[in-house]
Amino acid sequence: MKILLTAINAKFIHSSLAIRCLGAYAKKYKEHIKLCEYTINNQEEYILKDIYEKNPDAVCFSCYIWNIEMVKSIAACIKKVLPKCVILCGGPEVSYDSAQFLGENPQIDMVICGEGEKPFLSFAEYMLGKREINEVNNLVYKNNGQICANPICTPASLDEIPFVYEDLVGFENKIIYYETQRGCPYNCQFCLSSVEKGVHFLSEERVLSDLQFFLDHKVKQVKFVDRTFNCNINHALSIWKYIMEHDNGVTNFHMEIEAHILTEETIEFLKNAREDLFQFEIGIQSTNADTLGAVKRNIEFESLKKTILKIKEGGNIHVHLDLIAGLPYEGYESFKKSFNDVYSIFPQQLQLGFLKLLKGSGLRRDAEKYGIVFNPKAPYEVLCTSALSFGEMLKLKSIEELVELYYNSGKTVNTERFVSQLFKSPFEFYEEFSTYWEKMEYHRVNHSKAQLYDIFYKFCGNRAECGVYINEIKQLLKLDMLLSDNLKSLSPWVDADNSEETKRRKRDFYNNAQLVEKYIPSLKEYTASQLSRMCRIEEFDIDVFGFLKGGRSLKKVKKAALINYYSRDIITNNANIIDITEDF
Repeated sequence: MKILLTAINAKFIHSSLAIRCLGAYAKKYKEHIKLCEYTINNQEEYILKDIYEKNPDAVCFSCYIWNIEMVKSIAACIKKVLPKCVILCGGPEVSYDSAQFLGENPQIDMVICGEGEKPFLSFAEYMLGKREINEVNNLVYKNNGQICANPICTPASLDEIPFVYEDLVGFENKIIYYETQRGCPYNCQFCLSSVEKGVHFLSEERVLSDLQFFLDHKVKQVKFVDRTFNCNINHALSIWKYIMEHDNGVTNFHMEIEAHILTEETIEFLKNAREDLFQFEIGIQSTNADTLGAVKRNIEFESLKKTILKIKEGGNIHVHLDLIAGLPYEGYESFKKSFNDVYSIFPQQLQLGFLKLLKGSGLRRDAEKYGIVFNPKAPYEVLCTSALSFGEMLKLKSIEELVELYYNSGKTVNTERFVSQLFKSPFEFYEEFSTYWEKMEYHRVNHSKAQLYDIFYKFCGNRAECGVYINEIKQLLKLDMLLSDNLKSLSPWVDADNSEETKRRKRDFYNNAQLVEKYIPSLKEYTASQLSRMCRIEEFDIDVFGFLKGGRSLKKVKKAALINYYSRDIITNNANIIDITEDF
């Protein structure tokens, strides 16, 4: 008997926690169960071939909005080439209205609804002849042309599910996901958590034991999938405290939190964490009060902003803020205000998403009420609303592309912070940049790192708002490109000093043992030649260090910087920059 637990992930760097939990819970039958992971970027023919060659008795797909269409297509082919193979689906995309899903998809034999550990174990036992099909809880299946639904069971305690990472083989270049709770106490109408009731937690003893495994193995990042990590503050504090006390100096922990429920005491406590130890994702979604009321997120933005700024004051926690386009009452002008409001916080990432009407969500139910028109095919993305036209949505898509390419990548984050002040607002900057981007047809091809900087500079060079500050923009772009990318050569417009005199001064610096000890002591064992490849020295005509510390204006003064590519930020991957002005 061979049962395949199959995940089709959105990206190569992703890993499926779901199939690992199912496999771990049913580990007593592990000789019959195999985990298989693919991505939506794989050809369907490749996935079909791989599954066919394994000759399974059952294929169990973990289904989400990003892979359901692919799952349905591949399942149909599996049924043709392996007609006796049982096709089972589970996951959030098929848990709601499972009977209808089975009726519409004859290639699918069964669906497991809800949390799947107990039901999957029973399903494995059914496949092994150890129980009858009507004894598999949460199962919806076809029987002589009829669709039958078995009773729903109480979910397994999270402590009953074994830790899924026995080793980290195969995770070298993947995100490691981890959960300490399931469910959410909030009622956001765009989220399926609004349908679920209650939250259940992993015990503190178990959580701390699991965390120590990650710390001992010095993994780069652990991403918590908890819907609202700090919904129980005692639970959150015990985890934060343990991680801070056992910090290995390497691992970063990403959590999705509700900032408005953080107390002053908690924020002060978090300021003691090592820089880059924590990364917080905070869903703002909109700053329009009517919009927030419609989706049942009654959180006043100005109060929330104050809390987030207090978190950022510590300078040690990366903050990611989320916006969603396509929500009720959020027209183009309203979204512009939401964007500018959130941009003013200067988060490390500003994630601009587009509303998907998930099956079972409140907004899908009320779509007609709000004039929401959406694609009926997964991922059910909104096309337009009574407040936002399709053309305006396309414009926001273009803006989102540039936010990802430039801001969220960290490539021009410092330059943007300055340039956006020269426009009426940050949104207008992106709006005009996106118009230029499409006019020049840059959206039709991929670009190298150097080309992205060239395009940014050309855009600024064509804008009257930037003209008087073009030298400052050059200097900041040079700073950004040196921090994020160790380019072998800089574009001519950078005006880099490549004179023989400057080259000699750089060689003298690397050959000076005292200066190396002073500025880069961790590299003192390397030769001058090696240091010149691991580091870079550049001069600036502005006070880049004052700007990096949060300044908004640029003082004209000569500064020399050493960029250490051997030492990089764990999260942004930006190189470390050191002021060596007094010795260069």
